[in-house]
This record gives sequence, structure tokens and C-alpha cells, in this order.
Amino acid sequence: MIDWKRVCELREEIGPDEFDEVVDLFIEEVEMVMNRLRTDPRPGLYVEDLHFLKGCAMNIGFKLLARNCLTGEGIAAGGNPERVDIAGIIECYETSKQAFLEGVEGGLAA
Repeated sequence: MIDWKRVCELREEIGPDEFDEVVDLFIEEVEMVMNRLRTDPRPGLYVEDLHFLKGCAMNIGFKLLARNCLTGEGIAAGGNPERVDIAGIIECYETSKQAFLEGVEGGLAA
């Protein structure tokens, strides 16, 4: 679910203080899109939204979320946005976020 190697690399690249800021910014930006997908889903924006989420997820090591967003992006780009499993993507994000935060707190990114 989480690519801990990527998380550790990112933390090493930018340092612990900057890492915490990046994590906060990641959560803030991703939560904005996730909230829109929860409350006001717009199939016409799925390609753009899922591309954004995929990039964010890849950068911070949310491997499964990135894969699910890639799949959904492809489905939406193929003209079938109604077939994208938005609920599954949101659930994957929530599960990934919890595992990530617990892992970081537990020292997996040290």
C-alpha cells in the first residue's frame, strides 16, 4: 500500500522538517480534491482530478492509491467516467493515509 522506500528517500532528500511540511501540504491538497469527489463529484473533471491525485500519491509513496488513480484516469479518459470507482479511490486514500501516518509516527520513514 505504501512504498516505504520512496517515503524514506523523500525524507532523506528534503530533511525531516521539510518532510513534515510536505506531508501537511500533501494531505491538505489531496483532501480538497477528495472532499469534492465525496460531495460534488464531477465526471467531466475525473481525468484531471485523478491525474493530480496520482502524481501526489506517487511523490509521497502512496503506491496503491497511485495505481487506482491511474486505472480510474484511464477509464475516464476512455470516455467512461461513470465507470470510475470513486468510492474505492476515496476508501483507498483513507486507508493509505492512516497506514502512512501510523508508519511515520512509528518510525518507518526514519
